[in-house]
Amino acid sequence: MSDQSAFDTDVWTLTRFIIETGRQAKGATGELTQLITAMLTAIKAISSAVRKAGLAHLQGMAGSVNVTGDDVKKLDVLSNDLVINMLRASYSTCCMVSEENKELIVTPQDKRGKYVVCFDPLDGSSNIDCLASIGTIFAIYKRVSEGEEPTEQDALQPGNRIVCAGYALYGSATLVALSTGAGLNFFMLDPALGEFILTERNVKIRQKGNIYSLNEGYAKYFHPSINEYLKHKKYPQVRVQEFYRKYPQVRVQEFYRKYPQVRVQEFYRKYPQVRVQEFYRSSTGESTGSTHR
Repeated sequence: MSDQSAFDTDVWTLTRFIIETGRQAKGATGELTQLITAMLTAIKAISSAVRKAGLAHLQGMAGSVNVTGDDVKKLDVLSNDLVINMLRASYSTCCMVSEENKELIVTPQDKRGKYVVCFDPLDGSSNIDCLASIGTIFAIYKRVSEGEEPTEQDALQPGNRIVCAGYALYGSATLVALSTGAGLNFFMLDPALGEFILTERNVKIRQKGNIYSLNEGYAKYFHPSINEYLKHKKYPQVRVQEFYRKYPQVRVQEFYRKYPQVRVQEFYRKYPQVRVQEFYRSSTGESTGSTHR
């Protein structure tokens, strides 16, 4: 639970947290709360599937390639279907963008709402078979088009228009990092309750660390300044604080550890995590210096 007592009698679940937050927002209709709740249900289902993957024969390839050229795994397909179906059933989305789909996913007219969701249903799926941590990344925007049908422009919005961003990390426990613009909070899934419990409020990013993590297999594509920086950290000219290299290439896992991010797709990977990072920094009064995002 969230404190040191045997049982917390005033537990803050993620559901309670977003209901309370929603009630404080001007003009709130509850639609965003409904949408986030649907996403959380999908995350719980994916968490369960990840833990049963070996027994349920969900490991291995699905026999296809996604829009970014990655081989699709069986869990990719399952996770994608779970997220799409849950979000459609929330009556809060007008369209969705997924890494696993080439085209815009348009919600049936009788189930449409005012939000757009861009997501990577299972980031790091290449690590499924070796039991490494994997995750889900998502960002929520408001629809901007005025026609009867949603368009791609609804999804191709800059990152500073995100109304909610977050990610889930499936590891030794299942964690959700979520922000609706007023700080970043961490929630841990309690298997006994089947609920995400608030564990850390207003999380702040560390101003300095001694670990870097990125896929150096792509070093030949890096800007020369990046390679020069890496060389400086690996082979310092004078005795300074040592930096350590982390190897697991799971973007969600590495972002959770607050390391640099490299090679991420903008709308369902980069924008949500950059937005979360900004909420980290805004808690400390830091500025990213970016106006475009």
